Amino acid sequence: MDTTSDGDTSASYREKAKEKERVSRTSLIHWHSHHNDAAAVRKLLEEDPSLVHARDYDNRTPLHVASLHGWADVASCLIEFGADVNAQDRWRNTPLADAEGAKRNSVIELLKLRGGLSYGQNGSHLEHRPVPPPLPNRCDWEVDPTELDFSNSICIGKGSFGEILRAHWRGTPVAVKRILPALSDDRLVIQDFRHEVNLLVKLRHPNVVQFLGAVTDRKPLMLITEYLRGGDLHRYLKVKSSLSTSTAINFAMDIARGMAYLHSEPNVIIHRDLKPRNVLLVNSCADYLKVGDFGLSKLIKVKSSHDVYKMTGETGSYRYMAPEVFKHRRYDKKVDVFSFAMILYEMLEGEPPFTNLEPYEGAKHVAEGHRPIIRAKGYGPELRELIELCWAGDMTQRPSFLDILKRLEKIKEKPSEHHWHLFSS
Repeated sequence: MDTTSDGDTSASYREKAKEKERVSRTSLIHWHSHHNDAAAVRKLLEEDPSLVHARDYDNRTPLHVASLHGWADVASCLIEFGADVNAQDRWRNTPLADAEGAKRNSVIELLKLRGGLSYGQNGSHLEHRPVPPPLPNRCDWEVDPTELDFSNSICIGKGSFGEILRAHWRGTPVAVKRILPALSDDRLVIQDFRHEVNLLVKLRHPNVVQFLGAVTDRKPLMLITEYLRGGDLHRYLKVKSSLSTSTAINFAMDIARGMAYLHSEPNVIIHRDLKPRNVLLVNSCADYLKVGDFGLSKLIKVKSSHDVYKMTGETGSYRYMAPEVFKHRRYDKKVDVFSFAMILYEMLEGEPPFTNLEPYEGAKHVAEGHRPIIRAKGYGPELRELIELCWAGDMTQRPSFLDILKRLEKIKEKPSEHHWHLFSS
């Protein structure tokens, strides 16, 4: 018996277990720092003081996160445990530079008292000019805000940066994302707004929400898209619960078509927040769907079809998040394929994945290798196999959206005994 081999295997297993726990705790301290939970941060640091130096894949420390959001209590706790006030992230920003960029005065004062210096792209020493408008050149899509009629507007969505309203533009119903006036000078908000406008201007596809224009040279900043009367898929599923196999497949094909377009090389757009709330129905009859909300999307130029990128960890919604994102590992466009699998599961099963767990715990459960249990009996093995491929732990095993479309076409063209009658229309 080869005891040396057994010993090596056991040691390897222990190392992997320790690494898994380490990744989880690194994610936790960044998450608690982001959510202003000083007590939870302190508890983690008391158990493992080295976590004060934890880095995510943008090389940010917990102090960077707390400084950016202005959480003075969390920042004080981190400094108490020995956080480096002049640590630099991948952009060479220090925590003080992030705090200055976001105008977090209480944290700015705290960091300066502790010897903090302002270095990096956000540092005040680098930019003495006022923040420029998001898109300085007036374009043919620039909308005069006086043309927007909010007299009978309805709020159809809210976020931390503003709200989405149904309004009218030149007599046509439109959806207007309106940035809160108080945030219209915030450098980070303007950066995100510019990014989303720049993405939407380039998109033209039947299964992608259509950009119509933007207000970029006056406050409040506004982004105007077509208004889709059917609402979002999240609301639709709450009413309908599980969908018939035929409807679920038709919906899945609409989503896959939009995503295949977004993933087209060389200018790949990774959505990074694909979920039912960001999939919209064109009308109350749900004739077809469109993918929308590109606030977290990332535009990248692909040099090789196998390129993998370092991007911000924990971007998007936990319930539909790919494990490599949660673990702050390198990832690529296949993160959207994982989210697609979770949406397809929800459409067929009638409930979100791991609905018994809080979103963060659900994402952690997924990162540990667990997947939702497929219970519905009304669809065949081909569809089950596709879902399992799409949520594979190894992102290289997940199919592209073009491959997904081909598989769904075959399932639709070759009905099985489970659903042969569903595609007769």
